[in-house]
Amino acid sequence: MPSLTVQIITLLVLAIPIASVAWTVTHEEVFREPREFCKRRSETCRRLVERKFFYLFTCEYCFSHYVTAIFLFITRFKLLFPDWRGYLLSLFALVWVANVYLSFFGHIRLEIKRERVEIEHKEAVTEIEKAAVSGEGTGGSTPIPINRS
Repeated sequence: MPSLTVQIITLLVLAIPIASVAWTVTHEEVFREPREFCKRRSETCRRLVERKFFYLFTCEYCFSHYVTAIFLFITRFKLLFPDWRGYLLSLFALVWVANVYLSFFGHIRLEIKRERVEIEHKEAVTEIEKAAVSGEGTGGSTPIPINRS
């Protein structure tokens, strides 16, 4: 059994690709069509088992359990115990850490999007102000005030 330090480092590092795969499948444009298909099927299938199966591909938390199981099968990573208990602990610990990463990444993306929208808004306001100052917004001429007294 590796030392506890090595196990913790492995846990933290192994959760990165798990989070990456779970995020990519459940959020990114490259999987939009299959995800929309699964979303529709999760809402319209008659049998509960079918609805839950298709839902797994739309929920990052749910999907991360299956991604983690695949990674555990590939890496044989065990946490704290050298037997089945090590697999069980590592499954839930990896899912938890991967979902912390997913939450952090989602928060960062939301902040970036918010900043981008704010910048675009400021640029649009600046363009409108420039156009108003240069007279472009009025067809190239300055409006003549009309006195209606």
